Amino acid sequence: MKALDELTFDNRFARLGDTFSAHVLPEPIDNPRLVVASPAAMALLDLDPAVAETPEFAELFSGHKLWADAVPRAMVYSGHQFGSYNPQLGDGRGLLLGEVYNEAGEHWDLHLKGAGQTPFSRMGDGRAVLRSSIREFLASEALHALNIPTTRALCVIGSDTPVWREKQERAAMVLRMAPSHVRFGHFEYFYYTKRPEKQKELGEHVLALHFPECLEQPEPYLAMFREIVERNAGLIAKWQAYGFCHGVMNTDNMSILGITFDFGPFAFLDDFDANFICNHSDDQGRYSFSNQVPIGQWNLSALAQALTPFISVEALRETLGLYLPLYQTHYLDLMRRRLGFTTAEDDDQKLLEQLLQLMQNSGVDYTLFFRRLGDESAELAVARLRDDFVDIKGFDAWGELYIARVSREGSLDQEQRRQRMHAVNPLYILRNYLAQKAIDAAESGDYSEVRRLHAVLSNPFEEQPGMEIYAERPPEWGKHLEISCSS
Repeated sequence: MKALDELTFDNRFARLGDTFSAHVLPEPIDNPRLVVASPAAMALLDLDPAVAETPEFAELFSGHKLWADAVPRAMVYSGHQFGSYNPQLGDGRGLLLGEVYNEAGEHWDLHLKGAGQTPFSRMGDGRAVLRSSIREFLASEALHALNIPTTRALCVIGSDTPVWREKQERAAMVLRMAPSHVRFGHFEYFYYTKRPEKQKELGEHVLALHFPECLEQPEPYLAMFREIVERNAGLIAKWQAYGFCHGVMNTDNMSILGITFDFGPFAFLDDFDANFICNHSDDQGRYSFSNQVPIGQWNLSALAQALTPFISVEALRETLGLYLPLYQTHYLDLMRRRLGFTTAEDDDQKLLEQLLQLMQNSGVDYTLFFRRLGDESAELAVARLRDDFVDIKGFDAWGELYIARVSREGSLDQEQRRQRMHAVNPLYILRNYLAQKAIDAAESGDYSEVRRLHAVLSNPFEEQPGMEIYAERPPEWGKHLEISCSS
């Protein structure tokens, strides 16, 4: 394990120069203090979890101190926001402190969110508030525990610095990590500003560092685009399978690595609702839960447009055509496992669609249904779950089909079935009301609930004694919390 002053930096993106990012120092916050830290994320930097409790840790991750080899940069990019192109965005409140490589040879960006104003702040104060920082921290680590590709979150640092949103709040910073923070919008920026030489420089940087295997292909840029399409198809399949709503799928919030990126007004489904809109500002429902699949394709099309200087339109169109079939394959494979199937049958898609429609009509809790489906034999589970449905006759008909489908799987004792299904069906998810309760306590100076919730969500598939409250259906007030982009 390393001490804080032993991190090894290799600032590869910073070396691209001022066209790609601006040198900015973080603005310190008053009385920085640790709110929560992730031991699992710290391990990626070979850090001893104990150092999180030291004053130096809070000082480094709040901008009071900098490592000698850190070179903080605010990245420039553009993007399509709610379908409209914005010519210049960039890190308005975030800084890429630098890239650290660990003993395994992995590189991790250290990106400090809420670090103050940059040249790209666009009238903003460059700050993040405690509530949004806690939400991003919890979501990053919870998604990782669900095996969904995501940025990681190292810690949240709180402060006494006041900031104004709808009311006065306290500034905070979250340190997030990823192998790269390059977005679709990076390529769009240089495409629309007509600087193909800089776009090529960016492309060569991304290929060499993140898609080196593509350099061996006859058309490296096409091979890279195909990889991005495949990764995003798999990512969004996992979002849909686990009921995760991103809320702001702008192209500047889409990672070139196909990982969940830039958490704002996200939510996990409580009651199943395909039309759920988690972003209070999304009046038209562009980023509703069911729209995430076509929006993923739309965003990939926007990236494809930006790559036309390097790839033929015909090849881009053909590669884009892979997205929906790949998504469907990934999604159906995961949902088969969630239903307890190990084989594939032609009618599985229809069986799943019938179930989701029944769940929609009855407001059935999405997470708990699948968890309870694996608690017992198919016959007993169906009998116990039928009372959750308004259309009992319809569910009984589905249940008969499901029981018959399970019987065709072959012999498997109930304990094996339970273990297999519980390994993919979480008991604990990050529900908005749980996050809000933790935030309310933290804003009063009590960080114990944030830390407890993080610990529970770090092991979502295993039943944890004494933590039953975190696996309950939310109260009615907890299902209707409005989350905005304001942070």
